Amino acid sequence: MAQQRLDSFKSHQTLAVDGKTYKYCSLPEASKNGLGDISRLPMTLKVLLENLLRHEDGNLVTADDVRALPAWLKSKTSTQEIAFHPARVLMQDFTGVPAVVDLAAMRQAMTDMGGDAKKINPLTPVDLVIDHSMMVDHFGSADALQKNVDLEFSRNMERYQFLKWAQNSLDNFRVVPPGTGICHQVNLEHLAKVVWSKKDSDSSDPWAYPDTVVGTDSHTTMVNGLAVLGWGVGGIEAEAAMLNQPVAMILPDVVGFRLSGTLREGVTATDLVLTVVETLRKIGVVEKFVEFFGSGLDHLGLADRATIANMAPEYGATCGFFPIDDETIRYLRLTGREAHQIKLVETYAKAQGLWRDNRVEASYTQIVELSLDTIEPSLAGPARPQDRITLGKVKTNFKDQLPKIFKVPAAEARSAAPVEGESYQLHHGDVVIASITSCTNTSNPSVLIGAGILAKKAVELGLKSKPWVKTSLAPGSQVVTDYLEQSGLQAYLDQLGFQTVGYGCATCIGNSGPLPEKISKTINDSNLVAAAVLSGNRNFEGRISPDVKANYLASPPLVVAYALAGSMNVDLATESLGKGKDGKDVFLKDIWPSNHEISSTISMTLNPEMFKKRYDNVALGPKQWQAIKASKGLTFDWVDSSTYVRNPPYFEKMSKTAVGIQDIVGARPLAILGDSVTTDHISPAGNISAKGPAGSYLQGHGVKAVDFNSYGARRGNHEVMMRGTFANIRIKNEMLGGKEGGNTKFIPSGEEMSIYDAAMRYKEQKTPLVVIGGKEYGTGSSRDWAAKGTNLLGVRAVIVESFERIHRSNLIGMGVLPLFFVDGQDRKKLKLSGDEVFDIKGLKGMKPRQRLNCTIHRANGSVENIQVQSAIFSEDELAYFDNGGILQYVLRRLSGNI
Repeated sequence: MAQQRLDSFKSHQTLAVDGKTYKYCSLPEASKNGLGDISRLPMTLKVLLENLLRHEDGNLVTADDVRALPAWLKSKTSTQEIAFHPARVLMQDFTGVPAVVDLAAMRQAMTDMGGDAKKINPLTPVDLVIDHSMMVDHFGSADALQKNVDLEFSRNMERYQFLKWAQNSLDNFRVVPPGTGICHQVNLEHLAKVVWSKKDSDSSDPWAYPDTVVGTDSHTTMVNGLAVLGWGVGGIEAEAAMLNQPVAMILPDVVGFRLSGTLREGVTATDLVLTVVETLRKIGVVEKFVEFFGSGLDHLGLADRATIANMAPEYGATCGFFPIDDETIRYLRLTGREAHQIKLVETYAKAQGLWRDNRVEASYTQIVELSLDTIEPSLAGPARPQDRITLGKVKTNFKDQLPKIFKVPAAEARSAAPVEGESYQLHHGDVVIASITSCTNTSNPSVLIGAGILAKKAVELGLKSKPWVKTSLAPGSQVVTDYLEQSGLQAYLDQLGFQTVGYGCATCIGNSGPLPEKISKTINDSNLVAAAVLSGNRNFEGRISPDVKANYLASPPLVVAYALAGSMNVDLATESLGKGKDGKDVFLKDIWPSNHEISSTISMTLNPEMFKKRYDNVALGPKQWQAIKASKGLTFDWVDSSTYVRNPPYFEKMSKTAVGIQDIVGARPLAILGDSVTTDHISPAGNISAKGPAGSYLQGHGVKAVDFNSYGARRGNHEVMMRGTFANIRIKNEMLGGKEGGNTKFIPSGEEMSIYDAAMRYKEQKTPLVVIGGKEYGTGSSRDWAAKGTNLLGVRAVIVESFERIHRSNLIGMGVLPLFFVDGQDRKKLKLSGDEVFDIKGLKGMKPRQRLNCTIHRANGSVENIQVQSAIFSEDELAYFDNGGILQYVLRRLSGNI
């Protein structure tokens, strides 16, 4: 809360709920007392309005900031910057560990500067859910879960000891141990309150206000399905939010998405969300809020809403919000929330005009319409979530993509490769991974029960998964296991190889584990385009497995169906999945569950007691977690020999006051990249190659290749991460003619080498660096290491045609200048080859969105002057950049030097 609370619009009121009173900022009262009519303000903006009213202090939040909300209604857009104070912060361990490492480093730096380390403490509630560290090493057996858990703890003990230290030493910080579930599902089922309450020193009654959250995972948006406004931010922004720094943002455009009708028989929420992703990507909703409304919501369950909200990063929006209504209340009851809390949610929402009412339509920047009746069974792939394909066209689409995307000549399209010791062969398009995984769908009982019923029917007819398919089930929470077992469906999934492999984010983030050696060898020896089908939200190239080039997103029932078919060259809409035990062909329609079968099974098996039982002792964790010993000191005892957790160099030789922005002179391009370069391409993710700089570093520190673990698990070690930045096997550097892999040309010598090695050579020569890109640079997950690694490699600026929201913000937070090409220029029109030298001047006294002069010195001696535009959008962002990054800004402020 703000230290000084003003009330310019006399909104401070009292709310009574079952004999208990709360203070709150009444939107209707503010409307009466000078704010004006806000009845048609979108729900998301009403939440922001309440946030501003509650934090009005005349400094960070002024009365004019509050007035910007009703003013938004006039043009339905705004350039007004506001300071948003989220109620809480959510982290998963891959992004959470480096954030906590930074807090530990800030405590150390504060101590070194003679300050009080206790000032470095979360002031906003933080929950860190350990869910990204499990890997699917073992599968298809009854003991797969236990074996994977044992491996997880042996690989990650250093990280877990560090997180236990944080749990012991940091205030306002909770850890949800491994094996509980995916952070977004735990958030939805347990952590989220919809309406938050907190007692402050300025009132004897607690304040009630909307539950809002920022998270260090882009899919934090999932909780918007429960009417909790939240989105993903970089770990850097999250750390600032933890330290009570507001999230600086421009009042967004709000796209209204009107849903009507009902889903047809046999159509899933996955099919719906893939259609939503395709629709909104075509429109373009980057930096915008999307708010769902309309009569279609009457027929859309909470889990289906959460599925749509989850994939907001895939359709490019900041969030995809669903308002509070009867379905919200029903879900809170189902998941075992306290009766008083549920009553508070309903009473507060109705008092504030935050309760959904189909009779009142808000004013939106733009309205998109979709009838649920038109949705068809679909997949998305082979490399982007917005590339939706109706089920009946998947076979043809894959055939068409073989020569286009994967460069397989037509004559080789049907080539077969024998697998050593097996009677079968592998072909282009064979499915080698079929995984029910990720937060998107493993939160949704309808598609999981649907997968179980489909498995039951398949087993009863005598079908089996193909022997070359690596099958797995990684539920979003332990409750999933409860209702799959109680319904009897888990036994049938087990028979098809879909045993539970762990509770957490697995295949979707590249933790798919190794393929069986003979399968991997066959694929690579024959250069086959193998396929994966997963119920995830991301399918970018190189993400799922290094052995798999074609990746398709699908509903859990379709994941099981493709495990049965074993190939993308089977048309599941018309062709047989295989022969049943009676020798007859079995088709998908023969085993597809009906809506009635799914709904009746859910009603018989899912109940509040399941949720209460699973979450009553959520902090306890498995025995391995309970046994971990960790220190309780104010500062962390850094271990120089650690290959998991190291003190990062961000604060080395940091001056007490900012030195100011310096011009960039004599910069060389480190890489020239194309369109849709994702944070998966930039940031280290997935497996660590023994041949690359990161692998060499680990081996030099005595780590065997078998113990490398993943980049995600080693995010607390900057030495590993900077060596893996831009090291993706699928990244294409145009300085090398578009050749794949994380290499570049070291211009002074003309040598080809790894990007890391080149960057270190440039660093020795004190040569600043730039990265050049195309459209949609930084698409994908909110990977702070995509910005941290860029910074540590010595990159001063990134010049592109357009940025994805989170990555742009993260670059600023790490002191890297994001720039746009303007006046129709781009890397192609400028014919950039990488041997140029760049001078970017005018940074001193720079304003947000300012144009800057850029001089390009060609190798032939010619000089070209162009302009580029700063992608720093606000004064707060400028202050962060001026200080060398947001962490340096916060540290200087807390030490009294700002």
